[in-house]
Amino acid sequence: MSHAWSLQGRRALITGASRGLGLATAQEFSRLGAHLILVARGQEALERVAADLAGEVSIVPADLATAAGLDAVERAVTRLGPLDLLINNAGSNIRKPVASLTAEEFREVMRINLDACFELCRRLYPQLAAAATPERAAAVVNNASVAGMTHLRTGAPYGMSKAAMIQLTRNLAVEWAGDPIRVNAVAPWYIETPLARQVLDDPDYASEVLARTPLGRVGQPEEVARTIAFLCMPAASYITGQTLAVDGGFSVLGF
Repeated sequence: MSHAWSLQGRRALITGASRGLGLATAQEFSRLGAHLILVARGQEALERVAADLAGEVSIVPADLATAAGLDAVERAVTRLGPLDLLINNAGSNIRKPVASLTAEEFREVMRINLDACFELCRRLYPQLAAAATPERAAAVVNNASVAGMTHLRTGAPYGMSKAAMIQLTRNLAVEWAGDPIRVNAVAPWYIETPLARQVLDDPDYASEVLARTPLGRVGQPEEVARTIAFLCMPAASYITGQTLAVDGGFSVLGF
């Protein structure tokens, strides 16, 4: 495999790695030769994932909505050595109208979707910068959503958190360009994951989703994972500050 299209030997931290898009990303990165640090709340689930992956895999059970969880990740990265790639994938949602949300529910969504992403970028910057060279930049990919680009029925806090993640991506891309650390985001539409299945099991809702998707289908987790992998590769060396919609054309569909 050409060096430009490989992640061979690069150390990648992936959050929310025990299921859905995080799991698919871990599997894709493993196939591409990366050393993995997998983060999720459940140790048993992480152990099952790690057992199925090739190469060097470390697991860090941690709740990223807590200071203790963030501390655990920071300690693990410091212990394991240079970090080349950071994939902020962990996320959650509470689907309610604004008037029905409590202040704590709002904060719960923000803590995991936005605060954890910001804190990991901030805390792990020294390790990313130490690993980066002009010939082989470090990379951060934030898993945002088309909900951060336009209205979706996912609820205001979710959309707000993803929009802020997209703006964080832009700011860090400029701040860290000289280090050199590239920072990009992906913005998926509905992808076949357990989280999406909660609403896609409603046939009327699923029909509306497909009607708004030019490619006429729901995306697959590996399609997002491959996009994340590309943004981390040397092949994407001149791409930073961008948010790439992985949405079957949803975001460009007009009347």
